[in-house]
Amino acid sequence: MALPLYDNQPTRRAPLVTYLLIAANVVVFMFSPLASIGHRGETDTQRKCEQATYLLKYGAVPKEMIDNRQEPVPAEITEVCHPAPIHKRPWLSALTSMFLHGGVTHILGNMVYLFIFGAATEDRLGRFRFLVFYLLVGMIAAYGFALTYPDSLTPLVGASGAIAGVLGSHLVLYPRSRTIALILSVFPFRLPSWALLAQFFVFQWFSLGDQSQTAYVAHIYGFIAGMICGLLVKRGGFARKSAALSWQ
Repeated sequence: MALPLYDNQPTRRAPLVTYLLIAANVVVFMFSPLASIGHRGETDTQRKCEQATYLLKYGAVPKEMIDNRQEPVPAEITEVCHPAPIHKRPWLSALTSMFLHGGVTHILGNMVYLFIFGAATEDRLGRFRFLVFYLLVGMIAAYGFALTYPDSLTPLVGASGAIAGVLGSHLVLYPRSRTIALILSVFPFRLPSWALLAQFFVFQWFSLGDQSQTAYVAHIYGFIAGMICGLLVKRGGFARKSAALSWQ
């Protein structure tokens, strides 16, 4: 495995939107039931109940998104947890789910890739366009997942779809870029960025566990959407020019 450290694409200003997105993801995770902060005095059952209802409330449930109607809380959760009534807008859950993560490994992996590859894309698009792009490809990934599994009641969470979109656009906009990475977490080496992008998908496959075969579809939709946006930007000529050429 290679740990990416930084991308060689120079930028002309600090990627503030990328930093803010990372901060938002970290803060939401730290104060959610999915993290242990503030939940140490709870029993295992209480913690699992909080996590289950939290994911149902803010996660993107495919059947709800397709029908645009909130589904009742599953009977097995109601019997054990007796949750308070949940009120949600299914279309909005496609947005909120992008800021939820199932564990420390999940969020760390996602944020490292956003930090490495988001900066150059933000510099190319501009801050506002990059924010719109990030949210758009994330929602495309969520709805693509919902269309593929329209009857699924399992909440989709994570920024992986949006970040896959960033990686897709980066591959199109900077096909010759290189990334400095630590091989086996020890030896620094310069690798083509596409090699790290491939590793991202491998990492997602293993980090998602039992849900890998379904949630992986969202990453593919996000990646393709990002590539299409990158092609439109590259051909449209309205994007910001790079500060310098890619290294060979």
